[in-house]
Amino acid sequence: MASGEGDGTVGKALEVLDRVAAAGRPVRFSELLADSPYPKATLYRLLQTLSSQGMLAHDGDSGTYALGVRLVRLAHAAWRQSSLAPIARPHVDALARDVGQTVHLAQLDHAQVLYVDKRSAREPVEMYSQAGKVGPAYCTGVGKAMLAFLSPAELDRAVSQQSFHRFTPGTLADEAALRAELEAIRARGFAFDREEHEPGIICVALPILSAGGAVLGAVSVTGTTGRTSLTALEGLVPRIRAAAGAIAAEAGAWRFPEGIRQAGE
Repeated sequence: MASGEGDGTVGKALEVLDRVAAAGRPVRFSELLADSPYPKATLYRLLQTLSSQGMLAHDGDSGTYALGVRLVRLAHAAWRQSSLAPIARPHVDALARDVGQTVHLAQLDHAQVLYVDKRSAREPVEMYSQAGKVGPAYCTGVGKAMLAFLSPAELDRAVSQQSFHRFTPGTLADEAALRAELEAIRARGFAFDREEHEPGIICVALPILSAGGAVLGAVSVTGTTGRTSLTALEGLVPRIRAAAGAIAAEAGAWRFPEGIRQAGE
């Protein structure tokens, strides 16, 4: 996790929030201190401020910190104002009904994939992606679909932030492999996930682009190698393209904030 040093007190406080959120449970001061780049006094002051502002909740009995209710209110506001999910919902619902497979809606968040909505298949399959989760861009269908259509400057910035961890034997392991894949995606207009993030999970994904070509998000149809194939998923591209186009049109009518496309800002 990047340090917030360059962003002053606000950056430091947001990093502390990220660390509490990443724990997935209430955490003690000692746990946060053990993994903190800040001195004990600084961390304590940040926690006190975040707690007094309702961004964190401190349990005096257990001595733990958890995310506060103010964050819940802010999260709901952000979901309504900056997420594609509310306007995309009917199109995601319709696509899921048509194809019977898992449908994902995603946006870029600091060069990573933020899943903002999901519809499970008629026969649900356990997989990593859930609405609200963040995943890698370089080895997911939605991630590659969005990366492929970024401007050159945005793409350079986003690629520099990829970890290139090898999750499966099919994971793209370096920048050269990723850039070659993105070029092929731009040429055909859609991306595949060939078991690159999770074994047995495959998908086809298309970008959601504004009228000016800005990347607003991506939508995908996902299945398992035991129930479908990449060839079968490719056959769904026209239906997915129609859904992506409808979402983009409504986003444009709603004057969707163009700044959301900035992968590294």
